[in-house]
Amino acid sequence: MKKRRVWAASPYYLIITAAMVVMTFISYFTASRSVFYLFAALTLVSGGVVLITVIRFRSYAQTVLRSAFKSFDRDQESYLSKLSFPVAITGKYDELVWGNSLFKEMLCENKDCVGESITAFTSGVRLQDIVKGNGTNITHNGLKYTVYAVKLRTSCILYFIEDTYFKDTVREFLDSRPAVATIMFDNREELLKDASDGQGTQLVAMVEKTLQKWVSSTSGFYKKLSGGRYLMVMEERHLRRFVEEKFSILDAIRNIKLDEHRYATISIGVGRGGKSLAEDENWSRKALDMALGRGGDQVAIKNGNTFEFFGGVSKGVERHDKVRSRVIALTLADNIKNSDCVFVMGHQFSDLDSVGASIGLWSAITKGQEKPCYVVLNREQTLAGALVETVEKAGNTGMFLSPREALSLITDRSLLIIVDTHSESFVESRDLYKYSKRTVVIDHHRMMVKHIENAIIFYHEPYASSASEMVTELVQYLGENAIGRLEADALLAGITLDTKNFVLKTGVRTFEAAAFLRRKGADTVEVKRLFSNSIDTYRAKYQLVSNAEIYNSCAVTAADEDCPDIRIASAQAADELLGVQGVNASFVLYSSAGTVNISARSLGAVNVQVVMEKLGGGGHQTMAGAQLKDTTVTAVRERLIEILNETQIHKENL
Repeated sequence: MKKRRVWAASPYYLIITAAMVVMTFISYFTASRSVFYLFAALTLVSGGVVLITVIRFRSYAQTVLRSAFKSFDRDQESYLSKLSFPVAITGKYDELVWGNSLFKEMLCENKDCVGESITAFTSGVRLQDIVKGNGTNITHNGLKYTVYAVKLRTSCILYFIEDTYFKDTVREFLDSRPAVATIMFDNREELLKDASDGQGTQLVAMVEKTLQKWVSSTSGFYKKLSGGRYLMVMEERHLRRFVEEKFSILDAIRNIKLDEHRYATISIGVGRGGKSLAEDENWSRKALDMALGRGGDQVAIKNGNTFEFFGGVSKGVERHDKVRSRVIALTLADNIKNSDCVFVMGHQFSDLDSVGASIGLWSAITKGQEKPCYVVLNREQTLAGALVETVEKAGNTGMFLSPREALSLITDRSLLIIVDTHSESFVESRDLYKYSKRTVVIDHHRMMVKHIENAIIFYHEPYASSASEMVTELVQYLGENAIGRLEADALLAGITLDTKNFVLKTGVRTFEAAAFLRRKGADTVEVKRLFSNSIDTYRAKYQLVSNAEIYNSCAVTAADEDCPDIRIASAQAADELLGVQGVNASFVLYSSAGTVNISARSLGAVNVQVVMEKLGGGGHQTMAGAQLKDTTVTAVRERLIEILNETQIHKENL
C-alpha cells in the first residue's frame, strides 16, 4: 500500500467528475447523441468511483476510530477531542484518519490532512520508531514537539506536546555553559633567545593580537597571565564551533614566523562540563599539561575523565636548559638513599632503549649511590637479547631478575624506577608496579591519557630522543664514575635505536649525550654488533618490505606467518620502508600469541601516534605501535587503511 491512500485523492476525483458533468451538459447541445451518451456514461462512472471511495474511506475510518475508542469510556472519548494539545489517530497503513481540533489547527494549518502519511507531521520519523521511543523530538511548522505514541490493535494514538519554549531554554542553557581554556606560547623562550629585541617584541605582539582576534569572535574574554600563558573563558556554543574548525587558531599562530624555519606555536588546554568554573579551570590546566606532554602545538579538551585532541603536527621544540635534569637527578638521589633496594623496569618486549636506559641507571645506582639495584626483564620476550648476553659475559650475572624474582625481594622501602614507558598497561610487570609503594617514571614518549599518576617523580620529556638520552643526562649528576665503557655502549645503543642512527628526533642534547658516552669509552663498532640479525630475521624483514603496498603516501605490509624474531623483523622493516620514495610513514602488521601488533614509523611528516591512538595504541610522533586482541591481521589492515584514508596527512611547515 502507498503512504497516501486513494481516498486522500478524492478531491481530485470530484473536480474531474464536475468537469465531466459540464462537458456532458455542453455535448447535449453541441455534439451528436453518441458523444453525449459517451460523456454521460463516463460521468456516471466517475461519480460512482468517487461515491464508492468516500463510502469505503468513511467505513474504514469509522472502524479505526471504533477500535481506538474501545480503550476509552464515553467521557474519556470526549476528553480526547477536547485535550489542550494535538492528538492524532492513524490507521494500519500509518496514515492520518483523525485529529482533534488543535492538531488540525497547529499541524494541519486548518487544512484537510486526512489520508496523509503521519511522517509528514513527524519530521520524517517513522511511526514504529515513535512507538518504540520514550518520547520523540520533532519540529513542524517552526514549533518543537515531543511525540508519544500508544499502539492499539489496528491503529495508533499520537500525542503531540508542544514544548518549544522549554527546549529552546534548555538549548540556550547548554550553549551558554562556560568553558575555560589555558593557553601557552610553547616556544616563546626559544624564539626570543634567538631574536633581537625588536623582533622578539614584534613576535609576541603578533601572537597576542592573533589570540585577541580569535577571542573576539566569541562572547568570552581572555586575560594575559605570566610566563607566556593566557586564560580564556568562552561559552560552549563557541567551543563547539572551534572543534568543528579543528582549532584553526593553531594554523594561524604557526604562520607567525621568526625566519623561514622557525615559527610560533601554542598549546591549549580546555576544561568543559565541570560542576563549576573552578573545576573547569582545574581541568584546563590538566589538559594543558597533557597537550605539552604530547609535544605541544595542539589542543587537549578534558571533559570529566575523557580527553579529545586536535593538532600536534609539529615536531617538539627541544629545551636546551638542563636545570630540570639536574633537579630531577638530585631528587632521585635522595629517594635512592632512602630506599633499601632499587628495581629498574622497562616496558614489555623490552628493546635496546629500554634495556640500555635500565643498565645505565643500574650502574649509576650501584656505583654512584652504592645501593643494591636490579634490572627486571622477561628474558623470553626481550628484543635486546644480544645486549643482555654481552653484559652477563662481562661478569654482571646478578644484574637481571625476572618479574617473579623481583616480587619476592621488593619491600615497602624499595624504589621502583620505570623507564621508556609511562603507561601501566605496557610495563614489564604490572604486579611489580602495583606492589611498589614508591615509583619513579622516566620516559620520552608523548603523553597518553591513561598514564601512571601515583609516581613520586614523573620525569617526562617528550622532546628527548630516547629514554637512554634522558638517563645519560641524569647519571652525570649521580656520581663521577657512575658508568663505565659497557654501560656507555648500552646507552649509546638505546639512543642509536630510537634516533634511527641519529636521523630522527636528534637535537643538541642528543649529540651532547652521545659525546659524553664516547668520552666514557662507548665503542660504535660494538654498538653496531648489537644490531646484527640472524639470516632468518633478515629474510623476514625483506619479505615484509617486498609485500608492502602504498596508501595515501603510507606503506602498509603484513607478515604472512609468525617467525621467532618477527618483532625485530617488523620494526626493522618499518624503518626500511621509510627509504622508499614517496613514503611518509610505514605500518607493519603481524600476529603473535593471538594478538595483532602494529609497528608504525614516520620521518616526521605524519604523526603516527595519532593514527595508532585510533587503534588503541600510542607512542611518539615518529615511532608508535598498537596491539589488538580478538581480531585478525586482515581486519586490522582494513581498519588501518580506513583510518589512513580518513586522516588528513599533515606535513611539516619546513
